Amino acid sequence: MGYPSIADHGMIGDLQSVALVATDGTIDWFCCPRFDSPSVFASLLDDRRGGRFALAPVAPARSTKQMYMPDTAILVTRFLSESGIAEVVDFMPVDRPRVVSDRRRIVRVVRGIRGEAEFEARVEPRFDYGRQPHKLHINGTTAVFESNGQRLCLTSLSPLERDGDDVRSRFTVRAGETGGMVLESGASGTPQPIGDGQIIGLYLDTEAYWERWIGQSTYRGRWREAVERSAIALKLMTYAPSGGLVAAPTAGLPEQVGGSRNWDYRFTWVRDGSFSVYALLGLGFTEEAAAFGDWLRARVEERAGDGSGPLKIMYRVDGSSDLTEETLDHLDGYMGSRPVRIGNAAADHLQLDIYGEAMNSLYALDTGGLGEWGIGHDGWNHVVDMVDWLCEHWQEPDEGIWETRGGRRRFTYGQVMSWVALDRAVRMATHRGRPADLDRWLRERDRIHAQVMTKGWNDRLGAFVQYEGGDVLDASLVFMPLTGFVVPNDPRWQSTMSAMDRTLVDDSLVYRYDPKASPDGLPGSEGTFSLCTFLYVDALARSGRLDDARLTFTKMLTYGNHLGLYSEEIDPTGQQIGNFPQAFTHLALIGAVVTLDKKLDTQRTEMMRRLGTAAGLIA
Repeated sequence: MGYPSIADHGMIGDLQSVALVATDGTIDWFCCPRFDSPSVFASLLDDRRGGRFALAPVAPARSTKQMYMPDTAILVTRFLSESGIAEVVDFMPVDRPRVVSDRRRIVRVVRGIRGEAEFEARVEPRFDYGRQPHKLHINGTTAVFESNGQRLCLTSLSPLERDGDDVRSRFTVRAGETGGMVLESGASGTPQPIGDGQIIGLYLDTEAYWERWIGQSTYRGRWREAVERSAIALKLMTYAPSGGLVAAPTAGLPEQVGGSRNWDYRFTWVRDGSFSVYALLGLGFTEEAAAFGDWLRARVEERAGDGSGPLKIMYRVDGSSDLTEETLDHLDGYMGSRPVRIGNAAADHLQLDIYGEAMNSLYALDTGGLGEWGIGHDGWNHVVDMVDWLCEHWQEPDEGIWETRGGRRRFTYGQVMSWVALDRAVRMATHRGRPADLDRWLRERDRIHAQVMTKGWNDRLGAFVQYEGGDVLDASLVFMPLTGFVVPNDPRWQSTMSAMDRTLVDDSLVYRYDPKASPDGLPGSEGTFSLCTFLYVDALARSGRLDDARLTFTKMLTYGNHLGLYSEEIDPTGQQIGNFPQAFTHLALIGAVVTLDKKLDTQRTEMMRRLGTAAGLIA
């Protein structure tokens, strides 16, 4: 069948896992029962051995369209042909999302719109990343797939046929008619036939859930549709039982097609999750922000880190820390991109910046008026231990935000965020009168600031650089004004922005750094980072370059897919590459919009004030 473009997908989910649906109607990625569980469908990583759930007209459609039902995560794939128009409606019912369960349901409804269309369904699960065989039991309109203790039940409105150990079904829908199937994991007993009424009920319940949820958004500014679609994407990538946010729901999608930069992102990074707090609070989603705060507070208190310090940089969605990396050599990889990795060896990295990001989010939650949320006495003692550890170790070289595998350096970004950690710790201590060695914290905070201003600055380039004594620019430093380390109009920061414009920015798209100038220990190349582009928009807006910020943001919107979703990177042809969709990118989109919208409002208010003053003088 071949591989679809990474961008040619929509995402459905139930807050414990997701499925990706390609524009041809194929579910080619689904892990069950959790985000980080082994895959059941993974033809996105191996067209022959990965497994799929295909549902599409038998006759090729002249065109296909995909959209979300407004204000929901219900995905509609429309097939348009000369004989008729029909659509597949895909969703995963959200049922008690905070309760850990093996029960996942994928509902696929076929609706005839005009004329008629013959559909074929092919259900071909491949358990455990295609490593485990399965047995099939079929009975009329129901089927059961079993493999190594895992069980999937399929119920259909049309008869099912055996195809080896897989299932086929053909049926015709005419205008006004409905077909469909439900795939369910974690069910016991004999599957029971399903009727139209049950499917309609599941649809209405799912629709109501998402409409209620997005209705909590307090954002009323510009680009509201993009913001709310990003918010729904982030919600879909959140494991509701713990509050942990996965970096992306996929593994192995390449940063360079055919290359080896293929990582597993189905885990919760302290960095990404911490930044989600500000995005969620900015939109009024206080419950989700507090839930991640609970997840983070638990990680601080358990001190699971070793060589990484009190915190590990990433965890599984339930907070466990076993992320052993292995390769799946039996899979071809997306368009031959190998190796396919699961787990992530970066979990054992030392990345000092995570302490700044963690403290920044804890500070926001602790002082943000979230009612009962806060850090108690014992929790504060753990925070103190963590901050004291950082006082002793902030000067150490580390692997940095980009998780390089070419050796440790004293990365400027890591030191900036260490400053953030100490600054926010001081504020938290003074805000509630908590005990702390404030003299030490203030002294180390100021030492870090002085060191960045001297050793992190390159006079020849007129810019802050990637690491001490280096001459390489790094887009991560756009966080400097965002965190308050520098003011946006600081001449040094303005000069750094100009240097980035010349070196890292390519017609609005932003590279994170130049791997040729700063080898990262990995072969191959990469595209521009969508995260960095949205952060750049934020920095432009804060620096007063509103026209540049607005134009850059408008251009970046054209690189989103047809549903407004973004992967990690954009390749030189403008195609999305890397794991999809990426939470950090959508977090940065929200942050950029909120900042830019406020700055544009301020600009408009100032312009009206000046016009009013001028009119008064003329009168």
